[in-house]
Amino acid sequence: MAKFRSNHTKQGGKSGETIVRVGLFAAIAGGLFYLFNLFAGKELPDWNNKSSRTDPVITDEYYYLPSSTTGKIIEHKYFTLSYDEDHEQAEWVAYVLKGEEVEMPWVERPDRFNKDPKVKTGSAEWSDYTHSGYDRGHLIPAADRAFSEEAITETFFMSNISPQSRNFNKGIWRELEETTRSWAKKYKKLYVVTGPILEDGGKGSIGKNNEVTIPTAFYKVLLDLSEPGLKGIAFVIPNQISYEPLYQYATTIDKVEEATGINFYEELMEEELEEELESAFNIDLWEFNKAKYDLRINKWNK
Repeated sequence: MAKFRSNHTKQGGKSGETIVRVGLFAAIAGGLFYLFNLFAGKELPDWNNKSSRTDPVITDEYYYLPSSTTGKIIEHKYFTLSYDEDHEQAEWVAYVLKGEEVEMPWVERPDRFNKDPKVKTGSAEWSDYTHSGYDRGHLIPAADRAFSEEAITETFFMSNISPQSRNFNKGIWRELEETTRSWAKKYKKLYVVTGPILEDGGKGSIGKNNEVTIPTAFYKVLLDLSEPGLKGIAFVIPNQISYEPLYQYATTIDKVEEATGINFYEELMEEELEEELESAFNIDLWEFNKAKYDLRINKWNK
């Protein structure tokens, strides 16, 4: 009797293993079929339509996107932008900045800018900025995507470029970009949205047909969802030389929404939490570097 039980148990174990293997194969096959159907030929959801954001894949990499006032969303591999044809530049670029990427060795910086092939109406051209007196200012910095040749090359699409005053670009804007990378290292991951302030036609225009608007200011919106973390901050900085400390330009995300008409992070969190993070900020939670400020005043601004 004991022998019968032993053989029965052994045989049942083999049968159970077979069932498990078949079950696992079916689950894997089903999962691959699901992913194939999920990605094959499927359009990305309408970012401004809340009901369309139900795809389980559209999570961390997409929910940080703000609303688009133009409806022209351009998705590149390493960042996403909303293009504004009326001003021939992006109204925002958005991406996740990870500390591990910032700490990777930098590849060589490209030596030329290119038209964005995904902007069907045609982006601004490199020559639109020639002899204009304004820099070809990056919205997503090249250094934020310097971990691979493919990634940094995308930042040199003209859709990511906006007219910046030279001393602004190499001065306080540089300080903010470097400070943001320092925060990414410290907090591991930041949600970043950057763009121009184009209200009232900006400061004029440049280009062969005067179609590239010169922004009056630029903004950067940052969100840290690390644990412990859960904090946000924004900056609005005039497009000109500055001698003020960087923190003087810190503001709430709500203020940027008022200036741009863009809704930030509406799908990333519950409405009550969104309102709390966007309506206030605590400057003491973000560390500013006095040495960088001194470097800007004594060297970068000159």
